[in-house]
Amino acid sequence: MDNFFFNPKTPNDIAHDLVEKIKQRRKKLKISQAQLASKSGVSLGSIKRFESKYEISLNSFIKILIALNLEQDLENLFTQKDYNSIDEVING
Repeated sequence: MDNFFFNPKTPNDIAHDLVEKIKQRRKKLKISQAQLASKSGVSLGSIKRFESKYEISLNSFIKILIALNLEQDLENLFTQKDYNSIDEVING
């Protein structure tokens, strides 16, 4: 039997959550979309499309993360260690 992981979130749900977190960061830093475009080198149209339709190239996405000082979060994205037992968790 195949191992199947059920995730109730759709790709659109995940994209929405991700964009909202990035928008919150932008607003927390008091950076307008136009300022983010200038700082990141990503066009204002691309910033607006990203925040409204969740569409952007990977390269532009990375530029936005760098401009918002979030590149470390991206680098840590797949670094969580997988554990095979509770003993591995306890013993690190």
